Amino acid sequence: MKSIYHEAAEFERVSPAQVERASAFQAAILCDVAGRRGTLHGRIQALNPTMKVAGPALPVEVRPGDNLMFHVALAVAKPGDVIIVDGKGDDTCALFGELMVSQAAAARLGGLIVDAAVRDTDTLSDGDFPVFAAGRNPCGPTKGLAGTIGVAVSVGGVSVQPGDLVVGDADGVVVIPRANVDTVLAEAEKKLASEKVRLEEISRGELVSPWLNDALKNAGLAPL
Repeated sequence: MKSIYHEAAEFERVSPAQVERASAFQAAILCDVAGRRGTLHGRIQALNPTMKVAGPALPVEVRPGDNLMFHVALAVAKPGDVIIVDGKGDDTCALFGELMVSQAAAARLGGLIVDAAVRDTDTLSDGDFPVFAAGRNPCGPTKGLAGTIGVAVSVGGVSVQPGDLVVGDADGVVVIPRANVDTVLAEAEKKLASEKVRLEEISRGELVSPWLNDALKNAGLAPL
């Protein structure tokens, strides 16, 4: 018989195929074509700028400085899941460190994104498991307060539903609602092709963006 915590981790997720497609794009591209929405607060950054993450969201909410439900999430998450924790942006102590990251890696999770502090950063920043956090602090957390798992949360100012697509890189993290993923990925492919054309124009010496004069006119300004 499954526990209530295992049941909380049973929800519809973005597909592995969607995750694979999404992992080819920068978070910035996905954000742009998603209406410039969905990016977590800039305080939430990778421990190493080479770290990248893409996968379905397993949302967690904890009280500041307590990681009890974070441990529950580690115990019930499925391979590929990205545990994304609403830690209230608290940096007065770390919610996780090397032991929890090692457990996540052993469980073949996609990554950890935590709106709170982390520790053991010297070791973790040299590893290849994706870790995103909002600060660093050597002080450890408590493990005694209730929270939530597998329900909608707000992380870094963004609503995150279970199973949403999460993509992160050196610029930060973007969350795409599961129902919008195919549309956003199709638009991302178009934008990438458009940017390739613009880079080719720049390489030929065409330095003024073709839309600039129209934008100046619309703003009531003189053209170049």
